[in-house]
Amino acid sequence: MDLRPHIKRFTRRLSEVESALSDPKVFEDPERAQELSREHGRLKDLVSKGNTYLNTVDQLEQNRELLKTEESGSELYEMAREESARLEKEEERLALEIQRGLVSPDPGDSKNTIFEIRAGAGGSESALFVGDLVRMYTRYVEKQGWKLETLSSSPSDMGGFKEIILSISGSEVYKRLKYESGVHRVQRVPATEAQGRIHTSTATVAVLPEAEEVDVEINPQDVEISISRSSGPGGQAVNTTDSAVQLLHKPTGMIIRCADQRSQIQNRARAFTILRSRLLDQKIAEENAKYAAARRAQVGSGERNERIRTYNFPQNRVTDHRIELTRYNLSEVLEGELDCLIEPLMNNELSEKLKSLNL
Repeated sequence: MDLRPHIKRFTRRLSEVESALSDPKVFEDPERAQELSREHGRLKDLVSKGNTYLNTVDQLEQNRELLKTEESGSELYEMAREESARLEKEEERLALEIQRGLVSPDPGDSKNTIFEIRAGAGGSESALFVGDLVRMYTRYVEKQGWKLETLSSSPSDMGGFKEIILSISGSEVYKRLKYESGVHRVQRVPATEAQGRIHTSTATVAVLPEAEEVDVEINPQDVEISISRSSGPGGQAVNTTDSAVQLLHKPTGMIIRCADQRSQIQNRARAFTILRSRLLDQKIAEENAKYAAARRAQVGSGERNERIRTYNFPQNRVTDHRIELTRYNLSEVLEGELDCLIEPLMNNELSEKLKSLNL
């Protein structure tokens, strides 16, 4: 694909956006100003990468010409050959970044996320697996420089979690983590297995774009709020405070309970954040006409035969079934090295979108 015309188009559009932002009147409409500011940041990055790409292509062409004229095995020839190999990788990387810019960004990509993980088939082993996934995603969040906060959790008696809801915030969080939605399957020998047999368990993951109040309007009359006493770590002080908050959204029947914080105000705010995000997720799913219910669409039923990814401990193998990708670095993946799975999924989605645009 010849990327030069697209880079020129990005440059022209960047100039137009900069001109619009220089007009003070544009800030009289805060929503429009914010939209232009986001576009400006995206275009500025694309133009910078585009210029670097063009320089890389020129350098690569010069090196290739040098390789044609220099004697094989000479010092200059070897230097040019090594430099060409480096430039080819850089050209490929930058071309991919520019191609991503050809596809209209998903409005939700820049949003933070509500990350829900629940134990599925497998009993206590499934709850332990949820704990492993929480640790894996925590490591990944740390590597990305994002922020993770626990909104609600239900620990299992044997370890791990029956359910945990996290808030993850940072740059392009949903853009990268949306591929984690679905059923995750683990195959390993549980600690409680005396005969060394491999068991299969599952956990479900739902990744919801965090909704703001402008995204979803909630009628106060549609929400029934219940207050109860919290229980858990913290001693008697927790048990004597009516801080746990439960929301019932009457039109959908959704129930959200938050009790992790001592403050009723904090638990209430968190519960409404989760409710808004679930309603936004449902709204998106309905608009796309792909699913009957948003949360059911993301996580399935948790049965063993429904899975997007398998973690096989005996073989140190992880397989993503959506693109038939297999890696033999499970121990590294569990330490948060998830880009080896996420990047191919992003590239696959990009390829499909480019095909639909006939590019």
